[in-house]
Amino acid sequence: MNDVHLMYRRYRSYIFYLLSFYVLGWGLTDYQSVFLGLILGTSISLYHLWIMVRKNVQFGRALKENRRIRSLGTSSRFATAAIATLITLKFPEMFHLVSLIIGIMTIYIVIMIDYVIQQLRM
Repeated sequence: MNDVHLMYRRYRSYIFYLLSFYVLGWGLTDYQSVFLGLILGTSISLYHLWIMVRKNVQFGRALKENRRIRSLGTSSRFATAAIATLITLKFPEMFHLVSLIIGIMTIYIVIMIDYVIQQLRM
């Protein structure tokens, strides 16, 4: 299996563990809007990870075939983040904006932490 796919599976499992923790926090605490913002942001972050992996595979395939690729998916990631922000601004009693932004950045934090852990294992 490709190294990118192994990393994707590892990151995805970390994100699912975080999402399960957030769901427990949403159900068991009084901070439902904070945890709902984290759930929405982390779900968007998981989608961003999927887009990055898919575009990375397409980019590698295009390099092997010596052809061009249109984009790396930046505009679609910006669009989903903007849609999530609009949803949060439309329903501020349900979603917390700062926790949404933290949730959107979750995948990048997970990638950095996993990189440090993998470097320590070597």
